[in-house]
Amino acid sequence: MKKVGMISLGCAKNRVDSENLLGMLTARGYEIVSDPAEADVLFVNTCGFIESAKEESIDAILEMAQYKKLGNKQLFVTGCLAQRYPEALMSEIPEIDGMMGVAEYARLFEMMESADRRERPCYTANGVRFLKTPRVLTTPGYSAYVKISDGCDNRCTYCAIPLIRGGYSSRPFDDIVEECEALAEGGVTEITLIAQDTSRYGCDIGDGHYLLPELLERVSAIEKVHWVRVLYCYPDSTEDRLLDTIQRLPKVAPYLDLPLQHIDNDLLRRMNRRGSADWIKSRIAECRKRGIILRTTMIVGFPGETDAQFQTLLDFVKEARFERLGAFTYSAEEGTAAAKMPDQIDDAVKNKRLDQLMMLQQAISMEANEARVGTECEVLVDGFDEEQGRFYGRSLLEAPESDGCVWLEADHELTPGEYVRVRITGADAYDLEGTLIE
Repeated sequence: MKKVGMISLGCAKNRVDSENLLGMLTARGYEIVSDPAEADVLFVNTCGFIESAKEESIDAILEMAQYKKLGNKQLFVTGCLAQRYPEALMSEIPEIDGMMGVAEYARLFEMMESADRRERPCYTANGVRFLKTPRVLTTPGYSAYVKISDGCDNRCTYCAIPLIRGGYSSRPFDDIVEECEALAEGGVTEITLIAQDTSRYGCDIGDGHYLLPELLERVSAIEKVHWVRVLYCYPDSTEDRLLDTIQRLPKVAPYLDLPLQHIDNDLLRRMNRRGSADWIKSRIAECRKRGIILRTTMIVGFPGETDAQFQTLLDFVKEARFERLGAFTYSAEEGTAAAKMPDQIDDAVKNKRLDQLMMLQQAISMEANEARVGTECEVLVDGFDEEQGRFYGRSLLEAPESDGCVWLEADHELTPGEYVRVRITGADAYDLEGTLIE
């Protein structure tokens, strides 16, 4: 039995791709190992979104290449960086035995057999393909991500995703439900629906109207599913019908991940973001009316962003009071329209603005968390921290991997995957503290 090791980098969508690859490999008899030194075959599933992610991916490839010196191992590179820069990677890193882009995973074993013949295959055709394959979860067994579409049609001027993943393509509705049912039968109780743009799901199938509300209905109706989350909604396709569905279904987290990037209308136009500042503010108001908390993402230092425009962003964040906010400095990505724009901003200015924004958000997050002290909620137990000597978990208002946790005081052993009732007793800017309610 051959042993396989995999490094998966980047977003949750990339993680799902890695889990599908591992499922295909284990179905052929491969054993998964965590130590690269033990593996006969090594995979690096790369990210190519921004410069720091590309550097991390290259570093991982070079690190895994060193293990080839320990024996006759094979090294395969997959994912977004492979899709974006196949020729450069193959020519500059001779240790790579084969490569697949994001639309070529059906050719996994064709690639491996070709590599056995020392042909160094490189498959990077464009397009979107959804495979019905086994999955090996790399998340805890009670929680899983489910991809509902791939690609993106939004064509934001700063973003390379359409260059890598292609145009928007919705996964068949019944296939998604079938996978969620299978995951639930296998012990998954928390399902997180993901895509580059979840709110647009269904726009390219059936009669073309958005189907995320219907999908949430079906998935939350699965008996063994306890919680359902949805991430990465686009403002202009976040309709009241979706918000009404989130509010109405008790299993669905009253939580919306709504990446906004900015609020200044001129910058939104130059970013090619659909929807005006007024529309964005209307979405926030409708969420607040329904008790839906908000997570967003902002970009600082986009080409031409003036001090006044950045101040407009700060004023908006003060007004909107997002419970969760992440931000990053603009990165000029090869092949994108924004990379060619004049008035690129100095890194020092970008970093100063990022610090200002995150300091502001830290105070807002602290206030939001303090408001929860004294309330009660259900918490999904994630584990025990030896250093802290406490259990920790998440409520319905904390998404896995991206948000803080709830630290738990308990007088008995708790099991990861268990749901418990908790009273919130303390807060900081990111995490909460709570005690179990008997």
